[in-house]
Amino acid sequence: MLNKVSSLARVAGIVLAVVAGFVALGTLNTSLILVVLGLIAGITLAADRMVVTGVMVVVMPAVGSALANVPAIGAQLSAVTGNIAIAAAASLATAFAMMLLGRIKTDIGGLTAG
Repeated sequence: MLNKVSSLARVAGIVLAVVAGFVALGTLNTSLILVVLGLIAGITLAADRMVVTGVMVVVMPAVGSALANVPAIGAQLSAVTGNIAIAAAASLATAFAMMLLGRIKTDIGGLTAG
C-alpha cells in the first residue's frame, strides 16, 4: 500500500511540475505541493537511487538555465526543470532522514545488546 501511495505521489509531482511549468496556476502554491508530494515519494526511495536523485537535484537547475535559451518555450522548460528539482530534493530529504533513522535504530540496538 505504501509503495502505491509513494508511486502515486511521484507521478503526481512530475505531472504537476510539467503542468505548472506551462500553465499559470493562479493562487495555487505549486512549490509547497511539490515539496509535500516529494516528501511522500521519498518514503520508498531505494538507497541505490539516492545518488542518482542527488545528482539530479544538483544538475537540474543547470539544465534549466541551458534550456532557458530555447526560443519560444525556454522559460517554460526552465520552470519544469526547476519544479522537478524541488520535488526531487524533498524526496531525497525524506529518504536521507529515513536512512539516518535506520542507522540510529541500529546503533541504539547495538548499545543495548552488549
